[in-house]
Amino acid sequence: MESGRRWSCTDLTMNRRRFLTTSSTTVATSFVSTVQAATGGKARVAVIGHTGRGDFGHGLDTVWLELPEAEIVGVADADKAGLAKALKKLKLEAGFSDFRAMLAEVKPEIVSVALRHLDQHHAMVMASIEAGVRGIYMEKPFCRTLVEADEMLEACRSNNVKLAVAHRNRYHPVLPKLKELLAEGLIGRVLEIRLRGKEDRRGGGEDLWVLGTHLFNLAHYFAGAPVACSATVFQDGHLVAAADVEDGAEGIGPLAGNEVHARFEMASGVPVFFDSIQNAGTKEAGFGAQIVGTDGIIDLRIDKDPLAHLLQGSPFSPKNSPGSWVPISSGGVGVPEPIPNLGHLVGHHVMQAKDLIEAVQEDRAPVCDVEQAHTTVEMVAAVFESHRLGGHRVAFPLKTRVNPLTLL
Repeated sequence: MESGRRWSCTDLTMNRRRFLTTSSTTVATSFVSTVQAATGGKARVAVIGHTGRGDFGHGLDTVWLELPEAEIVGVADADKAGLAKALKKLKLEAGFSDFRAMLAEVKPEIVSVALRHLDQHHAMVMASIEAGVRGIYMEKPFCRTLVEADEMLEACRSNNVKLAVAHRNRYHPVLPKLKELLAEGLIGRVLEIRLRGKEDRRGGGEDLWVLGTHLFNLAHYFAGAPVACSATVFQDGHLVAAADVEDGAEGIGPLAGNEVHARFEMASGVPVFFDSIQNAGTKEAGFGAQIVGTDGIIDLRIDKDPLAHLLQGSPFSPKNSPGSWVPISSGGVGVPEPIPNLGHLVGHHVMQAKDLIEAVQEDRAPVCDVEQAHTTVEMVAAVFESHRLGGHRVAFPLKTRVNPLTLL
């Protein structure tokens, strides 16, 4: 594809047809074998960022320097000054102002779509798949609409591309331990899962998109797939209307609301609640999830160490069962974390990058894969779709695949 060309609907349709006729397994095996022979077993990684428009995310560029099994072979940044800094940081000789030119020249096995602005994610992912990459690690949120999410999901499936999204906490080894403890009845019967965003200046719609997707990914893990949603969105105390819709920050697209209240029905039968209010006064302390049971609460504080705590006893009879919060590690309740340097491994994407390389080599899904990324976008869209329909219950999969706010 020539440098600078824009994707059109016709391009995407033709590419989908070509993807569907490709023998993806054969291509993947051949490509990986060729790359490994040329690099002594190291995965060839290319990084895409955009200084001033999402930059290089939260370390999705430099993590590859920590992995002896990876080699960074190229970096792209449309910003000239940013590219110069990236070259120095990533210890590279030459870079690219156009990511498509980089993909064509360096022929990476893995691409890191590092920038946070999601309006560029779709084009970069589709171009990477078209270029023949086998793995993609990308910043969240996944993309702007279900139309884009559907396109990327289909392309990954058809070409056997392993795509992972940087919901870091999904990789934390305490999560499977928590599932085990819940199954054993640690907090009795699970009644509900409560989620809150950071509730800073971004509280409401932006919080839902940028940070709520982390929480939805965790809720999906514990409660199963979403079945239905009912929600309302407010702007300064009134229900959001068409006049409130503006172009959102970080490439989100049409956005509205500084207060969100949503309820999800999940496959497990456990309801999930999400709330975010702009400048709620908690100084980001509310950012996390609580799994509430008849005999206790498990608290997950996003990106904190330790990630999980337990408060045992009935949440409805605090006087009869007073207690204190006890940390939970991958070893169990009150057990010191047995994995050395775990905070760094999870927080700096080391576990995630290693998992993606292994997923490509073993032909399996990454821990936080494209299917889960697609679900987070559908959960966000469901909030706005329910609001658009007067707070009525909307079922998954959603019939509306465009941004619901454009239909107000």
